[in-house]
Amino acid sequence: MTRFAFTISATDGAARTGTIAMRRGEIRAPAFMPVGTAATVKAMRPEEVRASGADIILGNTYHLMLRPGAERVAKLGGLHSFMGWDRPILTDSGGYQVMSLSELTKVTEEGVAFASHLDGSRHMLSPERSIEVQRLLDSDIVMQFDQLVPTTSTPQAQREAMERSIRWAKRSRAEFDRGGEHGGRAAIFGIQQGALDETLRRASSDALIDIGFDGYAVGGLAVGEGQEAMLGCLDFAVGMLPADKPRYLMGVGKPDDIVEAVMRGIDMFDCVLPTRSGRTGQAFTADGPLNLRNARFAEDADPIEPGCPCPACATFSRAYVHHLVKSGEILGAMLMTQHNLWFYQRLMQTSRDAIKEQRLQSFAGEFLARYRTPAKAGAQSGEAA
Repeated sequence: MTRFAFTISATDGAARTGTIAMRRGEIRAPAFMPVGTAATVKAMRPEEVRASGADIILGNTYHLMLRPGAERVAKLGGLHSFMGWDRPILTDSGGYQVMSLSELTKVTEEGVAFASHLDGSRHMLSPERSIEVQRLLDSDIVMQFDQLVPTTSTPQAQREAMERSIRWAKRSRAEFDRGGEHGGRAAIFGIQQGALDETLRRASSDALIDIGFDGYAVGGLAVGEGQEAMLGCLDFAVGMLPADKPRYLMGVGKPDDIVEAVMRGIDMFDCVLPTRSGRTGQAFTADGPLNLRNARFAEDADPIEPGCPCPACATFSRAYVHHLVKSGEILGAMLMTQHNLWFYQRLMQTSRDAIKEQRLQSFAGEFLARYRTPAKAGAQSGEAA
């Protein structure tokens, strides 16, 4: 049984392609993980998510510990059995959601005390409890518990959060190693923090490497700092992480963000955008986002994206999807989400092929120029009527 093995098969500049082998299957890298927050990728059946090309999905520790409860999921056979997904699952630590969704949070060295956004009940999420929840879920890739602060925080607050995250990383690693059978078959990733500060990022990376993890994430980005600042941080942050381990950029992102990050050596991504946008009428295409709520699509017989092989595009017209979206029909959200997931997975496959064939620079240049063309993007995403 393969616990965790990362193999790089080709490189092109800083970009890499290869596989992560785990007991529940191989993950082709660079990989995009659809987000299954509450044990479901919204509006999709598991087999449809797999058919889009996804090798791995993400589950959320915070949401699942509150509802239906990690102990209940464990009693019912673990998250894979519970939701009908038999391939790898990465679970986040819950730290981001505690900070962004909860009320009355109090951060101490022990962890974060918070009030549930569901019913106001009080909870404590510590490194030990975060790892325990992920163990109960039977996660394949476990994330350390960390503290995220906005990039607009004071330098002192950024340093204190980074240093606390390191202390929590040690406790997360120790709790993972106490996990018995689960610890022997799963993997654990550390999370680099430090906002946009190169010195803090270096200190974080060095400490994480000293602790030792199976993979390393770049955390604390895509939280409002803007694309230019994020890419500027990646220019120095990615190279601080071990080249022989997977590098995961958390919470990213838009298609052009992903292509830019692949070029900088990132191997794994997750984001709610393809599913959330699908539920609000926005489709991703090679010519930029497409707002299917726009009245100009009411009699458009073309598919969502001409040339796309996804089932939604192979069967239905923009006019029909426009009608569904405007009418608030559930099928509209399903078809839009399906297309978006296929678009993201096709982008990852095209990126992997370009790296193998040593043409990533030309592919990225062409993709970014087309995707970002203001005339097309602006015309497509105009006001809904």
